[in-house]
Amino acid sequence: MGAVYFYHLTQHPLETTLPVLLQKAVAAGWRTEVRGTDAARMAWLDERLWVQQTDGFLPHALESEAEASESPVVLSTEPVDNVRCKMIVDGALVSAAEVQACERVCVLFDGHNPDATQAARDLWKTLTQSGCSAQYWSEESGKWTKKAEA
Repeated sequence: MGAVYFYHLTQHPLETTLPVLLQKAVAAGWRTEVRGTDAARMAWLDERLWVQQTDGFLPHALESEAEASESPVVLSTEPVDNVRCKMIVDGALVSAAEVQACERVCVLFDGHNPDATQAARDLWKTLTQSGCSAQYWSEESGKWTKKAEA
């Protein structure tokens, strides 16, 4: 059912790209999880989302906050139930079963970090070998371009 989209960040940092993708997910009616590997980093992203420069308010919460169960966007270091979209950041992992249970999973990785790039390649291989549909998007030309599909 779902698909995984890999976003190779080379022109804009995560805190710039993530709000744009989250706005699109919320506009599609998808409750969305942002999963990272470090609680302090998730708190930092939470702050960045409050001061973002997009066209509208983006309601969100950390999973530890009381309003998280009602929020359309939840930031966490663990899987969140009842979401239709997942944004995977900072090398967090996602399973093929999670991809197939969602409308979309987006893996955002820092193209200036060789370890992050290799981890994304490894995740691509694991997920596509498990039967997940995948797309690779690059912004190296200054705009997002689909470079590969499996």
